[in-house]
Amino acid sequence: MRHPLLSSCHALSLVSGFFGVVAFAQPVPVASTLQIVNVDGEPKVTQVYTQPVRFEAPNWTHDGASLIFNQDGKIMRIPVGGGTPEVVNTGSASRCTGSHGLSPDGKSLAMTCITPGLPEPRVYIVPLAGGEPRVVTPNPNSYWHSWSPDGKTVAFARSDHGAQYFLGIPVEGGEEKALTSTTGFSDDPDYSPDGKFIYFNSNRGGGMQIWRMHPDGTGAEPMTSDDRPNWSAHPSPDGKWIVYISYEKGVTGHPANKNVELRLMSLKDRKIKVLASFLGGSGTMNVPSWSPDSKRLAFVSYQLLPVN
Repeated sequence: MRHPLLSSCHALSLVSGFFGVVAFAQPVPVASTLQIVNVDGEPKVTQVYTQPVRFEAPNWTHDGASLIFNQDGKIMRIPVGGGTPEVVNTGSASRCTGSHGLSPDGKSLAMTCITPGLPEPRVYIVPLAGGEPRVVTPNPNSYWHSWSPDGKTVAFARSDHGAQYFLGIPVEGGEEKALTSTTGFSDDPDYSPDGKFIYFNSNRGGGMQIWRMHPDGTGAEPMTSDDRPNWSAHPSPDGKWIVYISYEKGVTGHPANKNVELRLMSLKDRKIKVLASFLGGSGTMNVPSWSPDSKRLAFVSYQLLPVN
């Protein structure tokens, strides 16, 4: 299904509270919509929040009441039913990216940001209630992606000379350990709720596909094998599903503002269902975005407006 408010051929502008279709010459992203789609039955998409700015990467709080996202370098929190977002106090951390997510107990937030004394992006942890961040990754260019189910380890990605791999590091401090050793590009690692697997996307087999492996890096197996580039796989809290972003054939990298599908795979029989089709990509669902009851997903779609 293509959401009725989204189109890859026209731009959408906010005029007196309504969306109007206008033409554009040189598209730039200036409007974002935070949305929720149900997993059971016929997919139904509902809007939570729309603004004529770019924001990214929703997480669901563990009480099911709020969503976390990043905008203009800040971490924001908004009720699931909509309303006015509030800024989460991240202390001296600024320029926070779309790499953020809540600990298994829901009390702490891991995030990739910078601080005044450490100008490169690193993984930090801050209380969700707000406070001064604590650095987790001493080495720079570290982008958080997932907590282990026991809350003792975080997985993060790092690029090096065109390759990208991911690593794990103890939350309380310690040595980082490589979780992938193959050449190529791997991204978006996310632990399964039972801790038996890490789901991720990788081009190790050719095109970009969804894979899973054991937490020590062994037993890697592909979960998808089609002609579409597939990214950002996230297992549901109940362990029954993974959701991922699927680009159209021929797209390279992880760009924004492309026609994508939000796809749901059953881990029981690996059947795939399309939940929504929209303009998105990078920023849509970079991080875990399942509701605690595994019945809904949060994601961000984008609208292209004309250059002034």
